[in-house]
Amino acid sequence: MGIKKPEIREVEIIRYIQPFREGGSLPGLVDADDGFSYVIKFRGAGQGKKALVAELIGGELARLLGLRMPEMVFANLDESFWRLEADEEIQDLLKFSIGKNLGVHFLNGAITYDANVDQFNEEEASKIVWLDALLMNVDRTARNTNMLVWHKELWLIDHGASLYFHHSWDNWEDYVAKPFVQIKDHVLLKQASKVQEVHDKYSSYFTEENIRGVLKVIPDEWLIEEGRDLTPDAVREVYLQFLLRRLANSSLFLNQIENERKNII
Repeated sequence: MGIKKPEIREVEIIRYIQPFREGGSLPGLVDADDGFSYVIKFRGAGQGKKALVAELIGGELARLLGLRMPEMVFANLDESFWRLEADEEIQDLLKFSIGKNLGVHFLNGAITYDANVDQFNEEEASKIVWLDALLMNVDRTARNTNMLVWHKELWLIDHGASLYFHHSWDNWEDYVAKPFVQIKDHVLLKQASKVQEVHDKYSSYFTEENIRGVLKVIPDEWLIEEGRDLTPDAVREVYLQFLLRRLANSSLFLNQIENERKNII
């Protein structure tokens, strides 16, 4: 099934408004030259450019599943911003984030998803659990759902903790068929009763062509790491092979999801 390749717009940051201090990496709210506001994931934050790569891959693959994900843009930060910032911590963050960062459209008025209040259909919950198991996303728990409710619809944010194998490139193949034990803490696990149906219906969307289309839009500069002898295209190939092989071993995480659901139902 052919899917339109993602197109990521590029904007210039014109005003830094405020940090979101509840986020460990200090994402910030900014205005851009296109007239919109964005939450910026800075390249100079704790997990660096890898968090931006995981965010972009996770967000665009979520779109393949038909899940709601705010628009992402490449947001350029000029060096003048850090010179004008009084807070030393934020000053350092901005100083090391000059250049291309990742912006996520700010959903003004959105509220954090609350499992005790907000209920959505089982297929949508199953899609999210399936995707997070594929990407090994450790950060969709009741404590930190990384989901927003906006205009009575569920929106995903922050996939930066996904694909954590890329913090240790030497043994990335070990993660292909590795159990994802953190799925037991997923905030939507109880509602995810249709994971197998979702897999049967949507896994065919995750073709080599479509995954390559997502990987192609990642800036080369985000894939270059000091001390690592891999070209940007070689790094893209690792991500591709990881995702394709993990899909080929999907029975592992599908069975794991069903077994964990039995423990909570």
